[in-house]
Amino acid sequence: MTVSSTNEGVQGDQGHARLPRPPAFGFPAQTWKEIAHLLANLPMGILGFVYSLVWLVMGLGLAITVVGLPLLALGLRGSRLYGAFERRRARALLLVRVDEPSRLRHHADGGFFSWLWARLRDPVGWRTTLYSFMRLPWAVVTFCVTLLSLFLAWPVLPWIARGLTNADRAMVRGLLSPSDELERRIAELESDRGTVVDTAAADLRRIERDLHDGAQARLVALAMGLGLAKEKVLEDPGAAAAMVDEAHGEVKLALQELRDLARGIHPAVLTDRGLDAALSSVAARCTVPVEVAVDLPERPAPAIEGIAYFTVSELLQNISKHSGARTAAVEVWRSDGRLLIHVRDDGHGGASTDRGSGLAGLAERLGSVDGLFTVDSPVGGPTAVTAELPWRDRGAARV
Repeated sequence: MTVSSTNEGVQGDQGHARLPRPPAFGFPAQTWKEIAHLLANLPMGILGFVYSLVWLVMGLGLAITVVGLPLLALGLRGSRLYGAFERRRARALLLVRVDEPSRLRHHADGGFFSWLWARLRDPVGWRTTLYSFMRLPWAVVTFCVTLLSLFLAWPVLPWIARGLTNADRAMVRGLLSPSDELERRIAELESDRGTVVDTAAADLRRIERDLHDGAQARLVALAMGLGLAKEKVLEDPGAAAAMVDEAHGEVKLALQELRDLARGIHPAVLTDRGLDAALSSVAARCTVPVEVAVDLPERPAPAIEGIAYFTVSELLQNISKHSGARTAAVEVWRSDGRLLIHVRDDGHGGASTDRGSGLAGLAERLGSVDGLFTVDSPVGGPTAVTAELPWRDRGAARV
């Protein structure tokens, strides 16, 4: 899932938090961070080397016994923790960031041996162990060179520190990153699955609340009113007729609430006529004049069509409630296997994808299906929101 906002700082490519500034005379703050990292390499290298050597020698030596293999598994677990600390250190001092590896998975019903096998074949733990052994000689070199340069070559120390830490950056990316693209993809899918489950649970709670507070309450009142009318039909026909007329009004209101609820779950016009008609219907209910342009050669899969509809619907609701806009526009089109949605308004801006906002929820929902969501909303306006969804053919969809 990718969520971005043009109000945020520019991020570097994969593996970078941001690019450090070039070295310069005067020892800028980044140079001092790099020097601190290089000097800390020696104690951290000794710690990692000694730890890895102890558990590896003991584990392999006792592998013929019952104790050896669990010891190896626990040692690899400790290596993972050491690798996590080194990633945090590199992130703080070297401005380099690599994705955290996903948690180890094993069959819950497999018991101890399933856990043991998953630990023993942990590629992240083994590569971190290799990192620990490679770091010690390099840590000795970097510590000595940096310490001597502080006294003998301090005018060029910023460039020396940058060259040495570039090797550190390459080592962190190469050995402490997730196993491969598949590993990163698994982590994304695990996060997306949680988002889908949370969204579905929230939708079910909303439907239950709307039924309980709306249509159900009216139907209860209707039943009571008809019961009283039944009792009075012989005694006071006029009063009974008035009660039946009132009950008839309650039936109409209950039916209208049920229609609104059904439209919120999945509107009939979307099923029957597609996005063009459904979005035009939503735009007609918006308090701001909205221009709708849908250019699709064919209809996408129902799931993608539904997500696109509710995305535009919620964005238009936000425009009505919060934007102060006078006009808005919605464009939907297909490009290179993607369904693109562009919603803009001339309001006062300031929209954000910060956690807890409605836009953050939209971003998470699109991310659960490999979608993208970007917001360009400077203070003072205008606001432009772009959403992308993967295109899936309707004929190949499975509902």
